[in-house]
Order: sequence, then structure tokens, then C-alpha cells
Amino acid sequence: MGMGWPLRMFQEEGLYFVTSRCFQGRLLLRPSAEVNEVVGGVLARAVQQSDGTVRLHAFAFASNHFHLLVWARGAALASFMQYLRSNLSKKVGRLVDWSGGFWERRYSAEPVLDDTALVGRLRYVLAHGVKEGLVERSAEWPGLTCLPQLLGPARRLFQWFNWTKRWSKRGSEDLAGETGRFAEQWAEPVELEVAPLPCWKGLGEEERQRAVRGLVEEVEAEARARNKPVLGAHAVRAQHPHTRPEHLKHSPRPLGHASTRQALRELRERYRAFVAAFREAAAQWERGNFSASFPLYSFPPRVVPGRIAQVL
Repeated sequence: MGMGWPLRMFQEEGLYFVTSRCFQGRLLLRPSAEVNEVVGGVLARAVQQSDGTVRLHAFAFASNHFHLLVWARGAALASFMQYLRSNLSKKVGRLVDWSGGFWERRYSAEPVLDDTALVGRLRYVLAHGVKEGLVERSAEWPGLTCLPQLLGPARRLFQWFNWTKRWSKRGSEDLAGETGRFAEQWAEPVELEVAPLPCWKGLGEEERQRAVRGLVEEVEAEARARNKPVLGAHAVRAQHPHTRPEHLKHSPRPLGHASTRQALRELRERYRAFVAAFREAAAQWERGNFSASFPLYSFPPRVVPGRIAQVL
């Protein structure tokens, strides 16, 4: 049985660093006031729909990818990401007039195993725009990031455009003259909350904000030391969303993030055992024994009469 992608191993509950890239690295998420509002609304709605099984700790939306730092229970991350990515592709795709595939491949979700690694991942999220030489300061990035919520009120309101409501009103007088999918009458306010990192829970709000400012200052000082020209927020906003970059940086995804080699070794061992158990159960299914059980929080292959569909 072919395995197109590495199998996902979810934790009973845990933290993940999540990345998703646009198709061919195109700038489909290129920042604008409209895109930021729609992205914020979709993200807030996705967290809301998860009903407490996913918590958001940090996020940054670049022009052609996004990063999230989340806590999730069991396999809840899978449905959260499915909801988030499908709604972003529909709604942002409509805004930027893109009808093809929106995402390049499936997202990556790497477990973050300790507090040092967690703060390191937060620093990575906050560095967006600065480390790539797009803006001088993190706060100047024109796209949506968690920085304002980490340095100010943790909750922020966005508009969720309820297309289901619009669809239910089709043909009625209510729709006359208001056919736009982003019309005010389909907008519902939705609150997006950024939860403090678990390792910072004992800190007061001012201490947390000081820690965030410290990370941002480090990132900006490193960028200044490189002494390279900066593109600037205006030029970022002026890029066409359909643009396909000439060079894309593809770095191999780590299995997880930890501050010690020992923790990563243990993760690799757990993962090997998980894959072996999954393959053994899949082999049993191929032989028609559907009572064989798959590892916890994994998704069995789809059963097609006479054969087993490929594991996605």
C-alpha cells in the first residue's frame, strides 16, 4: 500500500508548530485591509468551531504561507486545519480572484516538546517579515500577526462573512442590491483570542509583554546587524497576489521541536513505533480483518469495495 505522505502522529494533548504554504509559493495571502479582515474572521471562527479542543497561542500570515502555534487535544487539529484552510481558500481566493488550488501541499504540524523550544517557536513567528528583509520592525509587517494581541488586549474582533446565510437568502428581496459576498449584511463579529504560552501562565500581563518585546528586539537587532536593504511595507502591499516567486526556500520539516537531543530521540522512537503499529493494522485490513485496531488519534485508510484506498 503506497504512503504518499508521512503519517501524522497526534498527541493526547500537546503543542504544535503549524505551517501551510500557498500553491507554488504564490503570494495569494498578500496583505491588504480586506485580506487581513477575512483571514482574522476565518481564524477566529475556526478556533470557535473547535469548541475548546484547539487553543491559539501565536500566528503570523506571510504573503505566501502562514505559521500557527497551537495547543490541541487528540486529532482535533485535523478538523481545525481542514476548516481553516478550506475557508481561507474560498474566501481569500474570491478576494484575490484565484480559482485554482490554493494550498501547495498538506500542512505540517510539528510537536513542540518543551518550554525553551516553545519560546523559540514564538520568537520565530514574531520574526516574520524582519528576518526575510521585508520590513525593519516586526510591528511594520502589514499582514495579520498576533503581535498587537501579545502587546495589548488578548482579544480582537474580526468580521466573519457568513456565506451560508447569504445562500439561504438567495432569490429573496433581502439580496436585491446586496449581492457582494463581502457585503456588510453577511458580516458577523467574531472574537479571536490569543492565549498566553502555558510556560508564561504564572507571569503577569506586563511581564509577558516585556518578554515579547525582548524577543522582538533580539530579532530586529539581528536583522540590523546583517545590514541588508529592506523591501518595505508599501512594496509588500503593492505585489500582485498571483505572483510566483522565482526561488522558493524548501527546508526539510523537522519531526518536532525540542531543546534537547534526548527529547528528539524519544520522539523519533515513539514515531517509529506508531508507524509500525499503523502499518500492521493496515496490513490486517488489507487481508479483510477489520477488527484490527489502529493507533490512537490516527485515521484508518478509507475502505473501498474490494481494496483499501491510499492513506492520505
